[in-house]
Amino acid sequence: MLNKWERKYGHLAIKNLMSFIVITNAMVYILMLADQRGIIYRTLILDPALVLKGQIWRLASFIFIPPDASPLWIVFALYFYYLVGSGLEQEWGSFKFNIYYLTGMIGTILAAFLVGNGATGVYLNLSLFLAFASIYPDFQINLFLILPVKVKYLAWLYGIIIAFTVITSPLNQKAAALVSLANFILFFGKDFYINLKRQRLVRQRRKRFFSELKKK
Repeated sequence: MLNKWERKYGHLAIKNLMSFIVITNAMVYILMLADQRGIIYRTLILDPALVLKGQIWRLASFIFIPPDASPLWIVFALYFYYLVGSGLEQEWGSFKFNIYYLTGMIGTILAAFLVGNGATGVYLNLSLFLAFASIYPDFQINLFLILPVKVKYLAWLYGIIIAFTVITSPLNQKAAALVSLANFILFFGKDFYINLKRQRLVRQRRKRFFSELKKK
């Protein structure tokens, strides 16, 4: 279906989308350094109650809120976002990456309305990382600048944290955690299911093989 959409609407895709988002995040971060009252943050955050009062820009502005980090770490964080986003766009093409990002935004919006709290792009950025780790599992980063770690291990760690959230949180937060990662589930859920099914068949065949060996 995506291929059909791309043939029809591919010209509408924003090329180098992550570059635009990262540059805007950097500009907002610089402005926020001088904003001791937090006005910029409160203006951009996705607040469902204020959206219902007509502040509809919040449905998009939340993606421009930078991570809460020191000036040194923000450089590495934004560079990593750029690396992940550009890697996905290179693998998929601009249109598919745009759809993935847009689906993630919609998931975050739905999650915010389910919980009723303000939201930023935390889960959206997490969904980008999970997609990147699924496509480039052996890509290595230096954690804390010194510890080399393959991204697949960090992805598993994030998966455990999300699973813990789903298990232990109230119903609305369970739904919010899942809905906010709807783009990852839609794009990769089928592949994970097929892989799990294939692994189960392999285990069953091994079990039958060894049981037959014991009989002999």
